[in-house]
Amino acid sequence: MKKILPLFFIIILFPVTVFAEEDTTRLEDIIVTGTREAESAKEVPQTVGVVDEKTIQDVKPSHPSQVMNRVPGVWIRATTGEGHVTAIRQPLTTNPVYLYLEDGIPIRSTGFFNHNALYEINVPGADRIEVTKGPGTALYGSDAIGGAINVMTKAPSLTPEIEITPETGENGWYRILATGSNTWGSHGFRLDLNDTHTDGWQDDTEYDRQAATLRYDYALDTTTSIKTVVAYSKIDGHGEALGLSKADFETRPSYSYTTFNFRKVDAFRFSFDIEKEVNEGRGLISIIPYYRDNEMELFPGWGIFQSGSNYYGSHYTTKFQSFGLLAKYRHDFEPMRTRLVVGVDIDYSPGDYFERRIQAYKTGDKYTSYAYVSNTDNNYDYDATFTGLSPYIHTEFSPFEKIRFTLGARYDDMEYDYETRLASNANRPTDTKKSFSHVSPKAGLTYSFTKDVSVFVSYNNGFRVPSAGDLFKGNNGTASTAVNLKPIKIDSYETGIKTNLFDNLVTFDASVYLMQKEDDIVSYKPTSSTTQRLNAGETEHKGIEVALGVKPIKEVGFDVAYSYAKHTYEEYKVSSTIDYSGKEIPVAPRQIINTRLYCAPSFLNGGKVELEWISLGKYWLDDANTEKYDGHDLLNVRASYNFNKSWEIYARAMNVTDELYAESASKSSGSAAQYNPGMPQTFYAGITYHWGSK
Repeated sequence: MKKILPLFFIIILFPVTVFAEEDTTRLEDIIVTGTREAESAKEVPQTVGVVDEKTIQDVKPSHPSQVMNRVPGVWIRATTGEGHVTAIRQPLTTNPVYLYLEDGIPIRSTGFFNHNALYEINVPGADRIEVTKGPGTALYGSDAIGGAINVMTKAPSLTPEIEITPETGENGWYRILATGSNTWGSHGFRLDLNDTHTDGWQDDTEYDRQAATLRYDYALDTTTSIKTVVAYSKIDGHGEALGLSKADFETRPSYSYTTFNFRKVDAFRFSFDIEKEVNEGRGLISIIPYYRDNEMELFPGWGIFQSGSNYYGSHYTTKFQSFGLLAKYRHDFEPMRTRLVVGVDIDYSPGDYFERRIQAYKTGDKYTSYAYVSNTDNNYDYDATFTGLSPYIHTEFSPFEKIRFTLGARYDDMEYDYETRLASNANRPTDTKKSFSHVSPKAGLTYSFTKDVSVFVSYNNGFRVPSAGDLFKGNNGTASTAVNLKPIKIDSYETGIKTNLFDNLVTFDASVYLMQKEDDIVSYKPTSSTTQRLNAGETEHKGIEVALGVKPIKEVGFDVAYSYAKHTYEEYKVSSTIDYSGKEIPVAPRQIINTRLYCAPSFLNGGKVELEWISLGKYWLDDANTEKYDGHDLLNVRASYNFNKSWEIYARAMNVTDELYAESASKSSGSAAQYNPGMPQTFYAGITYHWGSK
């Protein structure tokens, strides 16, 4: 902080003749996530953060966090490669409380959540990203507790275009992004490619990823359109290792305790989106059948633990396929500008899980080899088929010109059919079926004072069923309790304001929220070698989020994304002697700030210079609130120069001041704190060649 603030304010006060560009992460005039159709942002009774194509192109993120963390209230923390853990109105968690979408379609089944889901999407090649905070509209169900992230693919271009962006960086980093597109008559095609490699700045964190997205748009006639998307990602890299001790974090942050951990992912998705306008455009029929095929093999270094004088871990493979359908009908009525949306979501996803316990062996303080344990008590081999059927209704109407009401409800009926191929024991439940159902009501109101100023208030109820892993992996003898975990239930209350003043010279968007959760599912570690999944009773999450954009003069742009939040265990008694009620939930910073100063001097020919300051506040490391991480401040710099319309060069410097910081830190009962170190000062550079019209 002491290093960054003086430099930051000197830069702000230094006069330079520049040309300001519009901020591209503020609330946009139009959003599509709420109803899977374009609608006015000022008439949506919730905050939706938008990262548009210009921001993605300018930032050229090497990790999703580099664009996502520009949205107020969003903290995406990097693991290895493009892996991540998310916090949106929640503490940082790997729990299944977020919904990840591509073009409005969930990229994973509810039963098979993965907190790293964004590495299965080609984020650098996206058209735009919308972040809905809190439980979503009636169109989105079980997963959207903390929020939903909707990554949208680029539409085909009307004329031929090709763009290639090779990039290099420190630590063996290289990446090639490529896209090609054209439209022939009624047929439009786009192919996006991504080839990424890094040796990793930490020991044993090499990462490779290849991704492709093919989109085909077909206009059957003036009222019927078809969009087909085929997406594939292949990942082969070292997974995140165990967190470092405080001493190692401070003296050798690039060190790793493991050598053999890895993660391999194959993720395939196919969707076929048919839209048909009826009743002279007042009605719209939308039918989206989709298919997923996903496999992950993981040897997690972070999963190694000590039991007595021995060290153990696991090697597992998880697979699932999905056969799904999103169907809806929308109709607009003239009285009160009424809109009615009815629909149903269907998801049938058979899955398979196989895990073997290993014993790890150390050389010094590093795990260098392992062997499979002959005892099978802690092994898993099961099938779990998830089935979901979710009808919903959503309506909007305006009894007065400036007021718009939104009402909705969703009914989720979900079931797991579990069959184990191993004998049941204290860690493995017997064959069983688990069913869950819930009705989630939604209500909201917006009031437009002017075309540039509106306010809103909303209430949204939501729930989240336990994942297959939560229910059927009864580690440490908890099979009888894990299989009876309850769904998370949440009530969310929110109010806010959206403004665009003085012809876009000032934008100010703010919201206040309160979220109350019952039966929150948490991981409790009674000892360093055991972990249990528990329903936590009640938790409360409340906060303020602000997005401010200012152009003090035509030549300067300045943006701030600010959030202040408090996350508390209202009722969480894990035993007769341990009660965390009233404690703050760990790994939940109260304050997060992302501030950017950007300019485009004429001599850059449309290029841009940006300074970004990120401030992450203090947070508790453990449930008992005995130890804190002090937070950190980072400075990033980006610059680009255009030779002409076809050629651009760019560079970025991450963590310019080379601060020692932790991406995250935590502490379990009976063990010392562990720190996951953040990337040191790192430089990247690249060049973009574009052929065709822009």
